[in-house]
Amino acid sequence: MRLTKLEHAALLIEGSGDRLFIDPGNYTTPITDATGAVAVVITHEHADHWSPEQLRRIVDASPEVRLFGPAGVAAAASDFAIETVAPGDVIEIGPFRLRFFGGRHAEIHSSIDIVDNIGVIVNEAFAYAGDSFDVPEGLDVDVLAAPAGAPWMKISESIDFVRKVAPKRVFATHEMVLSQFGKDLSHTRLAWAVEQTGGEYVRLEPGDTLDF
Repeated sequence: MRLTKLEHAALLIEGSGDRLFIDPGNYTTPITDATGAVAVVITHEHADHWSPEQLRRIVDASPEVRLFGPAGVAAAASDFAIETVAPGDVIEIGPFRLRFFGGRHAEIHSSIDIVDNIGVIVNEAFAYAGDSFDVPEGLDVDVLAAPAGAPWMKISESIDFVRKVAPKRVFATHEMVLSQFGKDLSHTRLAWAVEQTGGEYVRLEPGDTLDF
C-alpha cells in the first residue's frame, strides 16, 4: 500500500490500482485526479474533513465509489449516498480492509456540541483516529497519523497518544491551522514521542508518500 499525505487531514491510499481517500476537506487543495477511487472515509462532519465540492469531484470521477462515515456525516452530507459505519464495523472493498473504531470527537469547548467521529484502521497496519485520541485496540500499528495542531488538542495530548499506541512509524496530520514555526515544533515533539517506544518519525509534506 502507498499512502500519500495531502494537505491538513486528507490522505490518499493506493493499492492494486484502486484508491481510498480519507477526509477530503476544505483545507485541502481541490482533488482533481480521483479516477480509480473505490472508497472515501469521512471521519466526521466538520468542514476541514469533508466538503461537498471535494466529494462531488471524487464521485464524478469515480461514480461507483462508496462513501463511509458516522451518522453525523450521513446527516450533514445528505446529498450523497453515505454508508453509515460505527465502531467495530469492518468493510472489505477492493484491496482495502477498513476497521472502524472510536465514536466521538474530542471536546473543543464545553459550549460546543460533541459530534460523531470514527477512526479507521486500514489493512490492520495503518491507523487514523480522526479528531480524537481514541487508541485502536488489539493492533500492532505499523503507521499512525498523529494530529499536530487543532482547537481540540494540546501537543502534550498528542505526545501521550503516540506513546500509548507505540507504532513503528508516525507522521503528522491536521497541521494547516499552524504556522511554520508551529509545524516545526509539533514535528519535533511527535518525533520525540515515538522514539520513546522505539519507533520512527517520518516527516511528510503534502504530496510525500509512505509505503506500508
